[in-house]
This record gives sequence, structure tokens and C-alpha cells, in this order.
Amino acid sequence: MRPRTAFVVHVESKSRKPADTLDRDARARLAEAVGLTKAIGLEVIAQRIVPMARAVPATLIGSGKVEEIAVEARALEPEVIVVNAQLSPVQQRNLETEWKAKVLDRTALILEIFGARARTREGRLQVEFAHLTYQRSRLVRTWTHLERQRGGFGFLGGPGETQIETDRRLIGERLAKIRRDLEHVKQTRSLQRRARKRVPFPVIALVGYTNAGKSTLFNALTKSNVFAKDVLFATLDPTMRGIRLPGGTKAILSDTVGFIADLPHELVAAFRATLEEVLEADVIAHVRDTAHQETEAQKADVLKVLSELGVELGRERPFIEILNKIDLLEPDVRDGLTARAAARPDAPIAVSALTGEGLDVLLARFESRVTGGNIVACLELSSSDGAALAWVYRHARVLDRHDDGASDILLRLSINPQDIEKFENRFSEKMSIEQGVEINS
Repeated sequence: MRPRTAFVVHVESKSRKPADTLDRDARARLAEAVGLTKAIGLEVIAQRIVPMARAVPATLIGSGKVEEIAVEARALEPEVIVVNAQLSPVQQRNLETEWKAKVLDRTALILEIFGARARTREGRLQVEFAHLTYQRSRLVRTWTHLERQRGGFGFLGGPGETQIETDRRLIGERLAKIRRDLEHVKQTRSLQRRARKRVPFPVIALVGYTNAGKSTLFNALTKSNVFAKDVLFATLDPTMRGIRLPGGTKAILSDTVGFIADLPHELVAAFRATLEEVLEADVIAHVRDTAHQETEAQKADVLKVLSELGVELGRERPFIEILNKIDLLEPDVRDGLTARAAARPDAPIAVSALTGEGLDVLLARFESRVTGGNIVACLELSSSDGAALAWVYRHARVLDRHDDGASDILLRLSINPQDIEKFENRFSEKMSIEQGVEINS
């Protein structure tokens, strides 16, 4: 049975920051840790910030603070104590001994959330791989020779609760099998991407900090019903849907797992197959919770993770910044953000995925970015050649059309560079290419 109550402890390293800034950062990180804890259904009955001048090898925090928390724990009897920091196996074991409760560090907590949220076979494989990698060096009570009666995996209970030592050989064998399965998944996704490129439709990947509203925005843009809830890590499995942009351009929108500060390195590695959708995307759209007090810090965390994944943003990788949740802002602040977005073609776009405000501007920006390198060509067709005309409308964006009233139709087209050879093979004598490429505002 899963524990129901939790005591959340945030460990804040003392620094040279001003006291007010340090306190504000600590409160924000404690609030995030509480949110992560609630995301797996635990009731937070106590929370506190513990300042740390230097790490203690045995318990991370000093003996005095360990004893203070032990006294509180004896009075409150939480079933889990969450430490919002990275604990070594020795530190975790010693704190459990002192506090007489199960202790989860930040990595274990995030892994537990991922285990509860993953729905597809790929997602579950990735979580299990990360979970086993993390557990291998620790005293684990959640596996009995890889028994699966509980129907999942995690740190908070299960049929293996009485087993102290994990069988390293069995875990090693399981990891090897998962690695093979994930490689197969990676190959399958690669084939799917190649198939999309043959179509081809540009891919727009939504990225952002967890709970920034990516799934709500995804649903609003695609008229879909992807799970969206005001909890951290609501989305773990990648979802893709086709959308048609205002000028008729077809594209694929991808919803991805949310990022978070201090993302466990086990998860970055295990979820690389999922995050490859971001690596392969034609446009990256960064969704920000502009109403969150730590929105700038969250932005920095997302850009850091993208950099660690090898995603280079800039000229060769179109990037759009989306300021979501403007419905939660004061009217004057919201109006200012909207005005700035309208004034500059590269400015962040202010939207509300909940109310729909700004979504028309966002879709137009998507189209501008995915067609920015398109080739402009003129094509003359006979009005009687309906099949050719239909083919052109499927494979290009018609910028202008002129019917001479007799038998000819003159089209001005925006063509994806990957499609230009198809047009030249089919209409070599009827088509002329304009100098340069299409320019979008």
C-alpha cells in the first residue's frame, strides 16, 4: 500500500547571495518539491527549509538539523520524508535510521512520478531503465527477483518490500534487455521520422518547464484530448498530431515531457529516445508559464537541458518563445506583452492556452517559421488539368492564383526545398523559380 503522508525537507546551500534572494529561491524550490510530492498523491503534512553551510558525508545536513527533524517526525509520524537534494546511498540509509521513516531524495521522487505517469510501452521501459540504474548502487526494498505482481515499479512499496539486497545479476540482465528494447524503439521512431520526411511535413516541438501548460496548448491547437492537468509531469509520453496552419501549410505538432531544474542524469539518458523528437524538430517552441514567479529561472533551466541534449538554437533551428497563462496576469501587464509581440516578428508571443487568446498569432508565427526557407516559383497550368492542380495544392502553398478566363491558370507557389525536385520533374517546362526564397514577417 502506498504511503499517504509526507514531510518535505528542502536543503538550501548557503551562498553569497543576499539574504532576501536566498530566502526567495529557497521558498520557490520548497514549493516545487511540495508540488512534486503531491503529484504522486501524497499528503504533505509538514515542510521546512534546512540551510546547509557544508555537506556532511554521513547525513548531508548537520547532526543538529537531523535531530530537529527526527523530533518533528516522531510527533507527526509521516510515512515518507522527502529530501529535496541528491543523497548518496549511505546518506539515505543513515537518515532512514535516524528518522524512522522511508526517505526519498529528489531523484527518487521524480522517478516515482515518472513511473506513475508513463503510459506507453516506450515510456515504461524508459522509466524502468532509469529506475534500475538508480537503484543498482543502493539498498533497495522494492524488488523480489523482478516480481511484477504490483504492476509497476517504484520506491513506495510493493511485493519486494522485505528484501534488503537487490539481486545485482538479475538487475543487470534486466537492464541489458531493456537497453535492447529501447534500441528497437529508437530504430522504430527513426523509421517513423524518415516516413514523415518523405511526406514531408515540418515538425514543431513544444518544450518547456513542467506544468508550463504545454499539453493544454497542444490540445487547444490540435483539438485533441491529451491528458492535461495542473500537476507536475502530467505528460511523459510523446504525442504528435497533425495541424493545418492559417495559410494551408500542414505541420506536425509534438508534445514532449516537461523539463525541471536538476533533472536527474539517469532520466536525461533514459528519455533520449523520446527527446529525439526535439532533436529532429524543424521548429522548437518554448512554452513558458509567464505567471510563475520563477519564470526566468525556469527558462534558464530549459535552455540548459536543451544545450545538454545538443540542441543548437538560432539561425539553423527556428525558435519561438511562447508566454503562456497570460490570463493570470494583470490586464496592463498582459496588454504590454501582447503589444510587444505584435511589434516585432521575433518577439515572444503572449497566449492563453485556456482562453484561446493569442493562438491565432501563434499559428501565424508557426507558419512563418516553417515556410521561411521555402522556394517561390511560378507555374502555369491548364484549367482542364484538374489532377495536376489538385497535386499542386497538396504539395505547395499557393501564394497567388490568376485565372485568365480562358484555359490557363497562373500560380505563384511557396515550395518546400525538399519538394522542389518533384515539381521540376513534373512541370519542368511550365515552371520558373524566382530569385531567393520566400520572406515572412
